[in-house]
Amino acid sequence: MIPTPYYLIDKSRLLHNMETIAYLRERSGAKVLLALKCFATWSIFDFMRDYMDGTTSSSLFEVRLGREKFGKETHAYSVAWADHEIDAAISCADKIIFNSIGQLRRFYPNSATIQRGLRLNPQISSSSFDLADPSRPFSRLGESKQEKIKEIINDISGFMIHNNCENSDFFLFDQMLNDIEKKFGAFFFEVEWVSLGGGIHFTGKNYPIDTFANRLKKFSDTYDVTVYLEPGEAAISNSTTLEITVLDTFNNGKDLAIVDSSIQAHMLDLLIYRENAELEPNKGAHEIMICGKSCLAGDIFGTFQFPKKLKPGDRLSIQDAGGYTMVKKNWFNGLAMPGIVIREFDGTHRLIRNFDYTDYMTNLS
Repeated sequence: MIPTPYYLIDKSRLLHNMETIAYLRERSGAKVLLALKCFATWSIFDFMRDYMDGTTSSSLFEVRLGREKFGKETHAYSVAWADHEIDAAISCADKIIFNSIGQLRRFYPNSATIQRGLRLNPQISSSSFDLADPSRPFSRLGESKQEKIKEIINDISGFMIHNNCENSDFFLFDQMLNDIEKKFGAFFFEVEWVSLGGGIHFTGKNYPIDTFANRLKKFSDTYDVTVYLEPGEAAISNSTTLEITVLDTFNNGKDLAIVDSSIQAHMLDLLIYRENAELEPNKGAHEIMICGKSCLAGDIFGTFQFPKKLKPGDRLSIQDAGGYTMVKKNWFNGLAMPGIVIREFDGTHRLIRNFDYTDYMTNLS
């Protein structure tokens, strides 16, 4: 038995998302790139690349990882490229997307051999979190002034727009895209490609995938552009669990169970966005708070229902633990880093990576 904690990537669960992506590509003509900022566990890329067109990045290291480990088409984006990064990023990419017109002009000579793009900020979004809203007031993410964009339209071949955030509502997506077309549509006729970014939960249950495909095709046909999507969560949603073990139980006015993991170290977004983990089936007469083992007082996965009281040694599976976890895990408190395991189609488990004290020590100085 593989010791916990570990992230378990289930190929059979991942296959649903991959097949949905493949269907969407065929029906819409859109290209689909994996957003490495969400999921960059490259040991599963050999499976995912058969269903996707490549990767998109947020940094030099992600660009390089996408090129070396995924292959296919590689897009390089960063909020700001440094002088010492730009040439390396260009050498690894098929397209480079600049966040600002200032960066585009600054690195125009460096990027003469590659397709250039510019990020647009439509100043509308679907995010309910100010922290994650790319269109928040005074946002630094992309250009929005049409007069400035007009000046450089001949210097680029495409645009990237990322204004969706966990948007599972097609009609909201459609409404926002209509607004984007009203604002920037004249520019879309002048370029070869437009990326509509990520944050569109089109692999979710009951999402109107055919309607979505038709909308993307209409956009592509109207402007004669190649449409790109950049899913992160949508590509890996519900494919991965965090496998953990109960270490201790007690009652301090409420039944508690302490596990061998931590939201601060292993599922940081739960802490950042003040959300609870998902635990199934979450039914039963016993209400128990699942707590992490770090010294952070608020290191709590959530309160759940169980058919019987937990005891040390019991194993739990935290659901939907693939996105923004392995790319954000950290060594807080020197806690053991979760391993990475793949469940094959035949049900066997393949241990990809374990982390030990040497990894902790060498991560420091």
